[in-house]
Amino acid sequence: MMPLLVSGPIKLLVKIGKKIKEEADKEYFDISAIQQKLIQLQMLYELDELSEDAYKEKEEELLLRYEVAKQRELDQWEELASEDEEDKG
Repeated sequence: MMPLLVSGPIKLLVKIGKKIKEEADKEYFDISAIQQKLIQLQMLYELDELSEDAYKEKEEELLLRYEVAKQRELDQWEELASEDEEDKG
């Protein structure tokens, strides 16, 4: 009885943690949001509100996120395609 009382809340916390991570990843790797941030970054740089070093550093970070987001998107499409093939076969 006692292990159930302890493991139940722990399992719930783990589920909640996984869901929070999923949502955070979704937002962090949202391609349109990254593109918008790149545009804003460019505008700040062109208006001299951002130094060249800060611009390059942030741009590099956003481009890496974009690359990962595109790869994740490609992986999802490939996974869906393989599931469709399995369903047909």
